[in-house]
Amino acid sequence: MYRLSIFLLLCGIWIVFSGQFDAFHLALGVLSAAFITAISSSFLFVDRSKGFGARLRQITLLPGFLVWMLYQILLSNIHILKLAFSSGEIPEVKPSLVRIKTNLKTDFGKWMLANSITLTPGTITISIEGDELLIHSISSETTEGVLDDSMERKIARIFEPESQ
Repeated sequence: MYRLSIFLLLCGIWIVFSGQFDAFHLALGVLSAAFITAISSSFLFVDRSKGFGARLRQITLLPGFLVWMLYQILLSNIHILKLAFSSGEIPEVKPSLVRIKTNLKTDFGKWMLANSITLTPGTITISIEGDELLIHSISSETTEGVLDDSMERKIARIFEPESQ
């Protein structure tokens, strides 16, 4: 039932976004949706025991996180832009490797945190080893942003509500 729901959702998204209703495009949509369902249906929601209410809660909290994340990306872009346009020696640039311990329990939560950090300019997640993330940071300001646990708390609130 779960895979069928994902397949139908992907087919619906294909039809809406493509706007093409001829047999060729519909067949492409069906094949694409089937392929994506086959390779990734267990990725997003590994724990399928959660009910509709828990999933609805995740869906309603996700847009707020995305808006917050876009704001963080904007702030970090401005910081990196200032560094790029600084003339002469740039004392703020202090590349470093930072190892942080996460309290996130699920692989998906850790994946979301690692990718959110990497999406923020000036930082990149190098590896995830158990509960630790190794992150490269370009300046002391981006290092402080990595050490702040607000991103982890927001991800935990959405994808790991039992850890609140």
